[in-house]
Amino acid sequence: MSGNKLLLDTNAVLSILGSENVFSSLEGKELFISFITELELFSYPGLTKKEEKSIKFFLSKVTILDINQGIKAKAIRFRKKYKLKLPDAIICATAASKNMPLISNDKQLKKITALPVVTLSQL
Repeated sequence: MSGNKLLLDTNAVLSILGSENVFSSLEGKELFISFITELELFSYPGLTKKEEKSIKFFLSKVTILDINQGIKAKAIRFRKKYKLKLPDAIICATAASKNMPLISNDKQLKKITALPVVTLSQL
């Protein structure tokens, strides 16, 4: 793992938002998300104002990473090689490009050999 820097998948963020215990276990870690996760979080149908406020507070505590040419190239390779959905490919490529482990509960992402994928419970 790359020290204290972690890139969180959308499902990991949802777990964190649902549990104060999970969030406190990440104390002292430098947390990052892809812009894809930000879009996914705010685009859930039926999102309440309270949930939106929780998301905004959480996002104020993390660094949101945008896409660049290197991430685009890796996302294309990951999508082709591992048959990932485009959002997953972009999130994985972001973690790989920044040399960070991806924190995700998505078992499909464990097959990506070019990237350490860790669940929240493994932290």
